[in-house]
Amino acid sequence: MPVAEGIAATFGSLCEAVVHDYRRPERSVVAIAGAVTHRSVGGAMSEIGMGMLARGDAAADELNYLTRTQDGKLVKSSTMLLRDSGGAVFGALCVNLDITAVQQAGALLGELAGVAAPAADVPTTTFGDDMESVLASVVDAYQLRRNRPWSELDRPARLELFRDLDERGVFALRGAVPQVAARLGISRASAYTYLAKSRDRAAPGPGPDTPPGAPA
Repeated sequence: MPVAEGIAATFGSLCEAVVHDYRRPERSVVAIAGAVTHRSVGGAMSEIGMGMLARGDAAADELNYLTRTQDGKLVKSSTMLLRDSGGAVFGALCVNLDITAVQQAGALLGELAGVAAPAADVPTTTFGDDMESVLASVVDAYQLRRNRPWSELDRPARLELFRDLDERGVFALRGAVPQVAARLGISRASAYTYLAKSRDRAAPGPGPDTPPGAPA
């Protein structure tokens, strides 16, 4: 896509521009220029994209936020939503700029000036060409934040985990429930049950992973 190629060419080798089609979330990358996250056309969206998907038409652009890739790059990103003539969100243009060298230079200048640079607490985001690795990373991150594996979580904590994943758009992806179940080491039936129970206080809309017979 010329727009993506033009953005990447303007900012150079440390820039990546990605066009997503949210109507096909499991392979949302339809155009990409640059190689910051090492994805290719047909690749999966990240957790950030899943969050946008969960918010639907109420989502808003997110500009100049920081993430860290699994290989340690510090990335400044902006996600600008694409809407049709009726205002419905159908995709996004994302710009990712690798600022690792800039951060390192800033830290060096701070040391030379005798000013200690505060440590940045930047979340790590998985960017991948397959949805399985992205989902695995999201599930693992939730368990790490609780400092306990699934087997040690009580029922409220398990329901909270499924509710959190649902709110972030994980279960809007086709085949997500079986993949989450496999990552947690539980049966698909148990995963569907936890998902349904976590939605009890809300009225969920039908989606790819709404179990047969579940409230729609």
